[in-house]
Amino acid sequence: MNSAVILCGGLGTRLRPLLKDRPKALALVGGRPFLEYLLLQLKRYEINNVILAVGHCGEMIEAYFGSGSDLGLHLYYSYESEPLGTGGALKLAQNLIHSEYFLVMNGDSFFDIDLKVLIRYHQKKKALATIGLAKVDDTQRYGAVELDHEGRIVRFLEKMKGGQPGLINGGIYVFQREVLELIPEGRPVSLEQEIFPKLIGRDFYGLPFQAYFIDIGVPEDYLRLKADPSRLLMAVSLK
Repeated sequence: MNSAVILCGGLGTRLRPLLKDRPKALALVGGRPFLEYLLLQLKRYEINNVILAVGHCGEMIEAYFGSGSDLGLHLYYSYESEPLGTGGALKLAQNLIHSEYFLVMNGDSFFDIDLKVLIRYHQKKKALATIGLAKVDDTQRYGAVELDHEGRIVRFLEKMKGGQPGLINGGIYVFQREVLELIPEGRPVSLEQEIFPKLIGRDFYGLPFQAYFIDIGVPEDYLRLKADPSRLLMAVSLK
């Protein structure tokens, strides 16, 4: 497999006061758009064909990255004319997805994992879908993911007061093409809220990683990363 979809069409409403002139994917960190770090991570693991599922200000993203040739990648664009959510955006992009299984990444988080390890695990388990899970000290903000003894996902826990250590969705997935058939067409759909619950009990796995994870979806985390981008720079060997 050498193809991936990056979901970068969100409106980024929480970051709007900080990013008045650009979409969230082009938020600058260490002098580079955040999306560039995701693309460099894919390149590092020889995933060279990347579909960018764009929406709000998507033309700015395409104007910046173009065909991807400057990064040694092949970039393709799927435009949503209205917000479709993570699932709806993926469904819209399905005609650009030609492999039996493929990688999906959230465009507003970075998870420094070995993508080949995640893909091999997915293949070994003969999974329908696999999520890369981040081990964190406090799951309060994100909600937790529970696994059984074989690594199957059995439950998603809502955000709770008094956070506990545990596993959270790291925003990187491996999907079989069959997952696309579960997504309704032509309306907003959330992978996390609507599709993932349908996958429980259907060879739906999670693989935990102890690795650097950052989500820029809220202003305080974006500002913290912008003030000290060293971990992100190191992750893609830019420092």
